[in-house]
Amino acid sequence: MYNIVFFLIIIIPVTGYILERYLVYLNGKMWSEKVPEKLNGIVNEEDYRKSQLYDRDNKKLSFWSSTFNLAVILAMIIAGGFAFVDDVARTISMNMIVIALIFFGLIGFASDIINIPFSWYDTFVIEKRYGFNKMKLRTFITDQLKSWLISLIIGIPVLGLITWFYYKTGENFWLYAWGLIIVFSVFMNLFHSVLIVPLFNKQTPLEEGSLRDKIEAYASMAGFKLKDIYIIDGSKRSTKSNAYFTGFGPRKRIVLYDTLLNEFTENEIVAILAHEMGHFKKKHVLLTMLSSVITTGIMLYLFSLIVDNPRLSEALGAEKQSFHLGLIVFGILYSPLSLIIGLVTNIISRKNEFAADRFVRETYDPSALASALKKLSVKNLSNLMPHPTYVFFHYSHPPLLERLKKLE
Repeated sequence: MYNIVFFLIIIIPVTGYILERYLVYLNGKMWSEKVPEKLNGIVNEEDYRKSQLYDRDNKKLSFWSSTFNLAVILAMIIAGGFAFVDDVARTISMNMIVIALIFFGLIGFASDIINIPFSWYDTFVIEKRYGFNKMKLRTFITDQLKSWLISLIIGIPVLGLITWFYYKTGENFWLYAWGLIIVFSVFMNLFHSVLIVPLFNKQTPLEEGSLRDKIEAYASMAGFKLKDIYIIDGSKRSTKSNAYFTGFGPRKRIVLYDTLLNEFTENEIVAILAHEMGHFKKKHVLLTMLSSVITTGIMLYLFSLIVDNPRLSEALGAEKQSFHLGLIVFGILYSPLSLIIGLVTNIISRKNEFAADRFVRETYDPSALASALKKLSVKNLSNLMPHPTYVFFHYSHPPLLERLKKLE
């Protein structure tokens, strides 16, 4: 059994890495020197070439990042690195809950430190090279420190409670953990924009004027109760544009990036928000949350079936069975099932995007949405001709050309 588990936790990450490299290779085959005929009228030759170079640079960074991370994981498994961290945690405390928190704290901190150079290169080299980055080094550092602080404030009680459930309730711990995660997810959906976002960005109410009048008029016509419309200072980090809805029920709000206001017409902005309202009207947000709750429950139940097996900890070179080591092994073993769930989720998500686009076509102006989608894709240097297989595995949104075809 030990050899089988050890073999699986080696071969699964390696297989995932090889699959990803193959998908990237397929995507690269879609490149062409000239603008494809399908993209005529959407992007000029200079922007098309620039998008390919941007994609190439990002894929290079992804290659080095994923290769390095895979090497670290394999080294930790083969050389007993996880067992070593477990031993260190056990020298600090004898309480299994505290040991688990120290273990994951050390692993998480080390993982972040390892990946900071890749994040820095992405932000200050690649994003700057293509005119996106507006972030200062000070902001980059403070963002990282704030992220660590949030991880401590949220991670310690949540992970601590889940570990406590395991050691106090035995085989039924997954039910308590599931309930905790559901409550936490609902809470974060309701209060994320109030508690977390202000730590990183400033949100100000959209001023009275033509744009606000158009948004409120459309929302009223579409039967969408709305009172909170905010502008977020996305330009302090990037020139890329975006808009999103957050929360649900009486706490839902529209958030527009300030970069969006400078690049898009009012009708285009309303069309983008109409698309988001379509998700709410068709209950995509609620159904997505329910599916997430169900898959989380399935994952926790499967974990509960094997967490007590000492072979999991032994596969990492540890002599003593523990919840936290079992969770590491299960996370790797669960990866293939997670991939399948992700594929199904992406298929459903792409269908939902078409449905939300159709909502715009039925209730507003499809040409305004088409124009906005073109601008977003070209301005953000999106890959306009991705390989279908790459889309199948990675895209939660349909490619631009497919969306335009449906809108027409």
